[in-house]
Amino acid sequence: VQLQASGGGLVQAGGSLRLSCAASGNIFSSNVMGWYRQAPGKQRESVARITSTGYRNYADSVKGRFAISRDNVKKTVYLQMDSLKPEDTAVYYCNMASITKDYWGQGTQVTVSS
Repeated sequence: VQLQASGGGLVQAGGSLRLSCAASGNIFSSNVMGWYRQAPGKQRESVARITSTGYRNYADSVKGRFAISRDNVKKTVYLQMDSLKPEDTAVYYCNMASITKDYWGQGTQVTVSS
């Protein structure tokens, strides 16, 4: 399994970005997909997760601003990020949580300027 994240960039506060993460392999549809982020000097934290049946959960800091979705045909998970804040600046990683192991993408940088 390989995960390829894209869509990061530089945006002003209040702006929007959409991250995408495309997966290879045949186990995408049955696994939980998630987005995590890591800011400089901080631990990696969970941002949003979506189960194979579409149940979603979000970190309190992004509720109402971010939306995670998935397309099992395209084997892609998305993170729509609206009303971005400078504190959302981080490297964002996509994750696939299978029964046997976790898979991670390479990360995409999101920078929000004030």
